[in-house]
Amino acid sequence: MVSFKGAARRRSPDAIARAAAFIGVETAALSAIIEVEASGAGFDGAGRPKALFEPHRFYRELSGNPGKLAAAVKAGLAYPKWGEKPYPSDSYPRIQQALAIDETAALRATSWGLGQVLGSNCAKCGFTSPQAMLAAFADGEDAQIVGMAAFLKSNGLVPALKARNWAAVAKGYNGSKYAANRYDAKLAAAYARLRG
Repeated sequence: MVSFKGAARRRSPDAIARAAAFIGVETAALSAIIEVEASGAGFDGAGRPKALFEPHRFYRELSGNPGKLAAAVKAGLAYPKWGEKPYPSDSYPRIQQALAIDETAALRATSWGLGQVLGSNCAKCGFTSPQAMLAAFADGEDAQIVGMAAFLKSNGLVPALKARNWAAVAKGYNGSKYAANRYDAKLAAAYARLRG
């Protein structure tokens, strides 16, 4: 059984600086991603990792299992394209429903924590499974920050982040439709504010 509650430790004072040094980028650059992705906090009001369930990702995860996919579509939990329907403010009810259909697919189709990294990227974050990633992220924000930094490095986004090429960072981090939400502009503005 998946648990969304852990120690929920807030980040260590130097956690972002350590992760930034590990991948060789400015602390302000890494902090900008955290601010834009999760408003600077890794946990919601209930002490669970911030989460965003993505139905188009759940659809993709279940594409090899027609029975589960049909159940997910019928429940309104899966559809083929991003942006077909607005996301609710709280993803956890949807996640709970999706877990009943396929636990691993549900966790892989959800973005987690400070960095809002999809569970499907667990290996790029240094974890053996989305369950292991969730457990670490539920324990504390330091693990969320390290996982996000590992994801940036694994995805080859460090050079773009060093160059403050916000369009390239946004595309690599959020996908080709990043401009619809102005992720590049938001990252640039957050970086300018945090760098001072």
